[in-house]
Amino acid sequence: MHRYTVRVRYADTDQMGVAYHANYLRWFEVGRAELLRSLGTSYREVEASGLALPVVEARCRYLRPARYDDLLAIETAVARLGRASVTFAYRIVREPDGDLLAHGTTEHCFLDHEGRPSRPPAALAELLARAPRATPGP
Repeated sequence: MHRYTVRVRYADTDQMGVAYHANYLRWFEVGRAELLRSLGTSYREVEASGLALPVVEARCRYLRPARYDDLLAIETAVARLGRASVTFAYRIVREPDGDLLAHGTTEHCFLDHEGRPSRPPAALAELLARAPRATPGP
């Protein structure tokens, strides 16, 4: 899986110093964007080509809390590449102890510039096919 690290900021937490649950979805987005960047493209370039990748489903299983100042590794991989969709898998791991804090998926459809489902351009499909693949389970 592709790894990218972030630190839990004070603004990410509630009064108890625990990361607010919606931040995990934000971290999933960071992992997804950095995975694409590591493959040689960016969300900006994908969108500039006339393609959008809206989220159609998001899942997150919370196992342990992330807390203020924790260093987190966002692990991201492609779980499934369909004709007009892609599913990414994520793991949020606390560094350096390696505790798995959460795992989840996001499913995206490819939409053309008119908002219709579309196959991804060949170059993007090839990039995603080269991406790290998720293994079953958390």
